[in-house]
Amino acid sequence: MENDVIIDVDHVSMRFNLASEKFDSFKEYVIRTLKKQISFNEFWALKDVSFQVKKGESLGLIGLNGSGKSTMLKVIAGVLKPTKGSVRVEGTVAPLIELGAGFDMDLTASENIFLNGAILGYSRTDMEKYYEDIVEFSELRDFMNVPVKNFSSGMVSRLAFAIATIGQPDILIVDEVLSVGDFRFQQKCEMRIRNMLDKGTTILFVSHSIEQVQSLCNKVVWLEKGNLKMVGDSKEIGDIYRNS
Repeated sequence: MENDVIIDVDHVSMRFNLASEKFDSFKEYVIRTLKKQISFNEFWALKDVSFQVKKGESLGLIGLNGSGKSTMLKVIAGVLKPTKGSVRVEGTVAPLIELGAGFDMDLTASENIFLNGAILGYSRTDMEKYYEDIVEFSELRDFMNVPVKNFSSGMVSRLAFAIATIGQPDILIVDEVLSVGDFRFQQKCEMRIRNMLDKGTTILFVSHSIEQVQSLCNKVVWLEKGNLKMVGDSKEIGDIYRNS
């Protein structure tokens, strides 16, 4: 890998097998699976996609629902293994892919800070050091002893973002998280992302707001039905996408 390339997506395809029948019970599904009596429809979420991201770049993934954006992020984050092709990633990754992923909803916000931190690879000592910053940024000080299952989606988003953006990860992956919560907090999150960019963090960003993508990203990858349609300057391609 070239020295300045931090993510190399090389001819990646991702196939999902979707059951073509409905089942009345899980028992029926298991029995018919064992008897090999289930037929599947193949669905290719990604089809031979290649692109590179250089260290310090901010890359936006754009496309309609079902275009493969979230699947691509999960492949890069190591959550999914591609059916074909490969992804090489250099450095530490802080993924903000699904709201509440890594949280135990029965635990309090405080307990989830340490649980989520452990999942991201931080020690308890590290998390004790970052704890106050997380509480301050999330603006949830009065709710630290409340189980997360009682949180609104906006509160979960605040906590997840505050945890994922501690320290200085090499790569930050953000998928639609900024679309949840109030406008003022979205601006606060954008400011933190910009600060991380200034310090050299590489950003992968998904949003349905083309304006937000063009504001935060210098480069975009446009996916359409799993195919790579265009890759290049965010302003130029974003304008083409908006008018398509």
